[in-house]
Amino acid sequence: MLPAIYGTLWTVGLSTLMSFPLGIATAIYLNEYSGMEKLRSFLQINLNSLAGVPSVIFGVVGLGFLSYVLGLGRSILVGAIVLAFLTLPLVTVSALEALKAVPDDLRFGGYALGATRWEVIKYIVLPRALPMMLTGSILATSRAMGEAAPILVISGLLFIREVPASPLDRFTVMPLLLYNWISRPQLEFRELASAGIIVLLLMLILLNAVAIYLRYRLSRRQ
Repeated sequence: MLPAIYGTLWTVGLSTLMSFPLGIATAIYLNEYSGMEKLRSFLQINLNSLAGVPSVIFGVVGLGFLSYVLGLGRSILVGAIVLAFLTLPLVTVSALEALKAVPDDLRFGGYALGATRWEVIKYIVLPRALPMMLTGSILATSRAMGEAAPILVISGLLFIREVPASPLDRFTVMPLLLYNWISRPQLEFRELASAGIIVLLLMLILLNAVAIYLRYRLSRRQ
């Protein structure tokens, strides 16, 4: 299981590093900056479109453009970028709702004291909205960890022996490995699949526990 575990951690970790900052930045623009209505409408339309696209389409587009056109190959980086765009609508919507939950009185108080809009966002709005934003990241991470269709299109590997050591290495993930084992008729592979499901659940619980702990710490600091 070790190559698949490393592949899962690589793809989910990199996708979170991409989608979380981009989703927060998009939500801040949509909620806090009211200028350039055309750009705002363009972002909202694209978010709605991304949320409705089947996950396998992300894999096909990632394989065609990132792997073949840009020459990144069937690497971890391509899988992480695809998962980042797959989870971006969820992260953005949750961040947008978290920003809307911050009372406007706090913003007006900052402006009354002479703070700029960015200072109000940085020191008043974001610290109060960040715990709720982490909730969206938990859901996005859970979805990314369980996705198999786009990764199957990109990776094409159900089993490998080499542990990936860089973002440009070939990879597989736990859902694909479990699919490979469950599809085999031998009893031993079914037992391996049961053990793999337990390992995947433990990984998911561990990552969620870390995010919940960070959310709790940030809530206590307010």
